Amino acid sequence: MSAAPLTRTRLIGLLALLLVLALALLTASLCLGSTAYRPWQLWQNTPDALLARDVVLQLRLPRSLAALAVGGLLAVAGLAQQILLRNPLAEPYVLGTSGGASVGALTALLLSGGTALVSLSAGLGALLSTLLVFGLARHDHSSQQARLLLTGIAVTSFTGALSSLLLAIAPEGLLRGMVFWMLGDLSGADWHLPLFSLVLLAVLLWPFARELNLLSHGQQAAHALGGRTRLLQWLLYFSSAAATAVAVTTAGMIGFIGLIVPHALRLLLGQDVRLLLPAAALGGGCLLLAADLVGRTLIAPQQLPVGVVTALAGVPVFLWLLQQRGVRR
Repeated sequence: MSAAPLTRTRLIGLLALLLVLALALLTASLCLGSTAYRPWQLWQNTPDALLARDVVLQLRLPRSLAALAVGGLLAVAGLAQQILLRNPLAEPYVLGTSGGASVGALTALLLSGGTALVSLSAGLGALLSTLLVFGLARHDHSSQQARLLLTGIAVTSFTGALSSLLLAIAPEGLLRGMVFWMLGDLSGADWHLPLFSLVLLAVLLWPFARELNLLSHGQQAAHALGGRTRLLQWLLYFSSAAATAVAVTTAGMIGFIGLIVPHALRLLLGQDVRLLLPAAALGGGCLLLAADLVGRTLIAPQQLPVGVVTALAGVPVFLWLLQQRGVRR
């Protein structure tokens, strides 16, 4: 009888902690950068007030909000694919979703398409690659899950080759921007679409949290307990593809967020999707915002691509989490 109040208490406490962390990182992101302008200079009657307003409100704030939203989208997409495969190693980059989105976006960029065309192309690429990988999911057996992961790796390699081909034939004027975008870049990123998409995704998935708990134990078990397995599968297919497409369109290729965050939260909180879903949305945003802060300040005034920072930090953190799990056992 005490399980529900305990879950609500843990959820409220966790969300409060993550919100405090997000606000702290957001404050640090607004204060730190390649220039010495700080938020409190906005209200000072000095000649630098206008410059401070441009730097803080026009550059740092939109970039920080975009990092929070994109990180949340990648973490939720990773959580959705891990539920589908019942495998903690599943995530958009391993299963080729990000690669498909990247091919679509690069194709649109090569054709000098606008923002709408780039977003649409990325969405179609992500959806096609997701359907290609999960098209083999007809039975719920361990061999089938392993085959899906291998298929995802193959699709990732193929989309990587296509992306390299598009870079090779790109004109000189577009090449530098495309390469930097491939490494993950939040400079000039628009935060409106990813933040709206993250809120919409959370609202869409939250009513199905209990059924997703059943699905995480397998399709047969979920179906036997009355779960709408086919509906849930298609919901997760489209949700993960759309979230990845928006993230890739906004910030390029950023790895390890969808792998590290859901796995780390699962080690801390257990398997309850009611806890994992909001925690992943906030935790992914905090991780990407921290990585972007490091990339902007480590060798300032030069900037490290945020995708490089997440890749360098992701491997040791993942190994540490596995070690801690083994110690607890």
